[in-house]
Amino acid sequence: MFRSRSKEEKVPTDKVTPDLSKQPRDPEAPKGRPTPKRSEAQGQRRRASSGAPADRKEAMKRQREVRRADLARQREALASGDERYLPARDKGPVRRFVRDFVDSRFCIAEFFLPLAVIILVLSMVRVNNLQNIALLLWLGVIVMIVIDSIGLAMRLKKQLRERFPNEPKRGAVAYGLMRTLQMRRLRLPKPQVKRGERP
Repeated sequence: MFRSRSKEEKVPTDKVTPDLSKQPRDPEAPKGRPTPKRSEAQGQRRRASSGAPADRKEAMKRQREVRRADLARQREALASGDERYLPARDKGPVRRFVRDFVDSRFCIAEFFLPLAVIILVLSMVRVNNLQNIALLLWLGVIVMIVIDSIGLAMRLKKQLRERFPNEPKRGAVAYGLMRTLQMRRLRLPKPQVKRGERP
């Protein structure tokens, strides 16, 4: 008798359980299932929130797509000067001012590469006079670039101290000098000021 009663009692509770799960549960009532471990719960939350793929290939594919999208956004920003998507080395008001300061001036260093090619061609010609001229040109170009770069660095330091007294300026002058070595049309981010237009 007792056994039949216990079976009868168990059957209706099994049938009722799914219906109760659909209804809002009373916070004081028992859950009816064991509490998961913290590590399991955190893992489930991470998977649900990030929508992480099941296999490694899919994860690598998604990473490549995200990286490709970021690089495309950076290329567009380098062409347009959009601060939001620029690489970290080009971001900030100090770096923007340095770029504008350099781009607004005529620098001898920006013609270093074309002059180096000309000097190299002259030095390869088997004529003593041309080789001597090439050597003198090489020395002259290097001296002019050094003098011009020292003057530019001093002016740039002074302007940075006046305009950005409380901003970190580490590496800003070196950043500007490296920019002078690039031809104006090949500089990235693209110049935003014309020559002679002071920032």
